[in-house]
Amino acid sequence: MARQHAQRGEPDAAEKSFLSLLERHPQDVEALRFVASCHSAREEHEAAIQRLQVAVKVTRDDPAAWIQLATAQMAVDDFSGAVTSFRCGLSLAPRAFVARLQLGMALEQAGQSHEALKAYFMAIESARALGRWQDDATTAPGLRDAVKHAVNYVNQGRRRLFHGALDPLRERYGSGELARVERSLAIYFLDQPANIPDPRQKPKFLYFPDIAGQPYYPRRHFPWLEKLEAATDTVRAELRAVLSEGQQLEAFLGQVPAQASRSMLRSSSNQDPAWDAYFFYRHGQRHDEHCARCPQTTALLDTLPLVRIRDHAPETLFSVLSPGTHILPHTGVTNTRLVTHLPLIVPPDCAIRVGGEEHVWQEGRCVTFDDTYEHEAWNRSGQTRVVLILDSWHPDLSEAERAAVTDLVEAIGDFNRSCEIPAAPG
Repeated sequence: MARQHAQRGEPDAAEKSFLSLLERHPQDVEALRFVASCHSAREEHEAAIQRLQVAVKVTRDDPAAWIQLATAQMAVDDFSGAVTSFRCGLSLAPRAFVARLQLGMALEQAGQSHEALKAYFMAIESARALGRWQDDATTAPGLRDAVKHAVNYVNQGRRRLFHGALDPLRERYGSGELARVERSLAIYFLDQPANIPDPRQKPKFLYFPDIAGQPYYPRRHFPWLEKLEAATDTVRAELRAVLSEGQQLEAFLGQVPAQASRSMLRSSSNQDPAWDAYFFYRHGQRHDEHCARCPQTTALLDTLPLVRIRDHAPETLFSVLSPGTHILPHTGVTNTRLVTHLPLIVPPDCAIRVGGEEHVWQEGRCVTFDDTYEHEAWNRSGQTRVVLILDSWHPDLSEAERAAVTDLVEAIGDFNRSCEIPAAPG
């Protein structure tokens, strides 16, 4: 009867029926939540809270009950209680972006500014991933002011956080030495246009201004290439041992949906395309077993001036391209580092194209390129192609700038990881 009244838009009659039900079944969650909503509509917030506290005790795995309780607690300025309740609800429904927005409000009111920053950022990212909160047209009218406040709070908070990460280096080197880093950060926040001189260059993450930009880089910038090339036979011997012993390779792209793989790889043969890797370092994490299996290659890599950024770099590996595989055009993340290939096994009809300029690998002859230029690679032969891949700093960066990029990328990465949406239980 209560439900029928509610469906007919008769809230008073529905409330009366639900109250009658609660006299006989005081822990009925549906009745508790409906009556609590009636209390809240009349601004009887304490009464609503009492009803909802019973509801969440009865059913602790109902995210809507927790979020309704948190909203009622917000109405009486119990921000600490609201934070706890919102977090209980979001642990059960982590992608409830409106509730996460409200959590940000509660944390801000409770004086927990950094936690509020994270909550607002996660709310905005979750909503935008679903095409919401892109602009007024994709934002519910009742939420527009709150969303705009959250966006502004996030922009200001992240600026403070990432600029603050550079303070020790400003004291050490002086602000002048970091002028280009500051401009890079302004471009990252869209405060300045990138004005990239070459339209072929399209970094996906961080663009560093006023350094040389070209698809391929001459050898004179990298005196250590000679030592790397001189070790070709040694490195190749360890590679062949890895391949002959059936050492486990992994997909370079990781575990991605089939559609994502198809957007990156294509085959010119009857075989499925395959781009595999034998990592020595990935995202800065050392693969100890692989390093031990190839000690001379590892010892050589450890002597080279690789980019070293916690949880990001270096990225060093044997890159194994199966017969017929074509890595489709794509771009890298930042022009602060360059990629070097040492070709180890190169059958005919294998090449790379960077910025529209094709290069045919030669075994034992390194090639260094900027992967923020659109690039692709292919193996049109019937044999496997393997190159050793490593990354090094752009030669135009000063010591201070390399240190600043390291600290900045680590700070951005740390913040982003702290804002990852957890999976729902079960």
